[in-house]
Amino acid sequence: MDTATLQLTTMAHGGAALGRLDRQAVFVPYALPGETVRVEITDDRGRFAFARLVEVLEPSPARVEPPCPYFGPSGCGGCGWQHIAYEEQVHLKTDVLIDQLTRIGGFSDPPVAPTLSDDTGWAYRNRARFHAALGKGLGFRAAGSHDVIAVDECMILHPLLAELYAALDIDLEGLISLSLRAGTATGERMLVFEMVDDLPPTLEVDVPVSRVLLLPEGPHVNLIGSNHITERVGGRSYRVSAPSFFQVNTPQAERLVSLVLKGLVLEALDLGGHETVLDAYCGVGLFTVPIAEHSALVIGIEADHSAVEDLIVNTSGHDNVEAIEGPVEAVLPELSETIDAAVVDPPRAGLDRFALDALVSCHPARVVYVSCDPATLARDAKRLARAGYSLLWVQPVDMFPQTFHVESVALFAA
Repeated sequence: MDTATLQLTTMAHGGAALGRLDRQAVFVPYALPGETVRVEITDDRGRFAFARLVEVLEPSPARVEPPCPYFGPSGCGGCGWQHIAYEEQVHLKTDVLIDQLTRIGGFSDPPVAPTLSDDTGWAYRNRARFHAALGKGLGFRAAGSHDVIAVDECMILHPLLAELYAALDIDLEGLISLSLRAGTATGERMLVFEMVDDLPPTLEVDVPVSRVLLLPEGPHVNLIGSNHITERVGGRSYRVSAPSFFQVNTPQAERLVSLVLKGLVLEALDLGGHETVLDAYCGVGLFTVPIAEHSALVIGIEADHSAVEDLIVNTSGHDNVEAIEGPVEAVLPELSETIDAAVVDPPRAGLDRFALDALVSCHPARVVYVSCDPATLARDAKRLARAGYSLLWVQPVDMFPQTFHVESVALFAA
């Protein structure tokens, strides 16, 4: 085995530390900036390469012993940063976001605030998806693989889900996946099954929990209890059906809501109740509901049918919400209303190019961009800048402790 010694200088987007062999950039997972390491090159791409960490020769002061027995290159792929002290994780996420906005976005001094940390960095996930590990029970996918690593417990599960997982006794035959969901503020819990056929598995569990079967085609089937949970964020209740997306970290989701309202109400338009606000990729209405309290009309656009049904329920107390089902890039060009401000919360792929062009054509005075990927935020920020928008501030929020993922809220002004 040929190895090389590297001095690592920065953390790259994607969670690997970066060093150089001559002029070649080398990405090393499970390492830290400031460390001297011995590595083995596993994938040489010419200008850059990927390497396996063989030995840490000089560790960073921020390196800690990972507490989870499933952590590491051959273990569960859910967490990639347990070897980093949590305070340093937060600092690194700020650095990564600044780097992406500088290199990809072209901003010379991006206005990025320090990342808002989670209270503990652990026990936060209100949703988790498990797969069958043949003959070994349930587990998570290994990093970069379809192999399933069986786990007895998960340290980032919210206590409601940790208790539920420990109580499960399930027949795994025909099981594709099992998702656990919880309303952390309400205590409601749900099991969501995906099966090879339409038959639910045999299951024993000693705690009260709703059970839902997702069919390969068609709607979800309510087996026991309710086909949704209720979560509360910022004093507002949200129905979340079995297939619908919702932020996995409820306390940090409340911070996202506050930041969106800060951008719209406090700093952007000083909404006085007569404006029309676009909420694109609105999901079940996490932002739609509070925005409706401050505007004349909120237009929510969402492609997922289940989420739209939840959105209609969640906004039933407001007569100033228009819910439109469909892809943003298809719906937005057809809108006839004048848009005063906009909130966009796209998936990791960022704004579809046609959606961004349509957004710019609407000429909103302010755009609040909620991002779950620094690289696509940087790309779209560059496009918005070219269209005449200024980036006023970016506030990262750590929604996913122990991972490299970075959530952020950015405010753009025309």
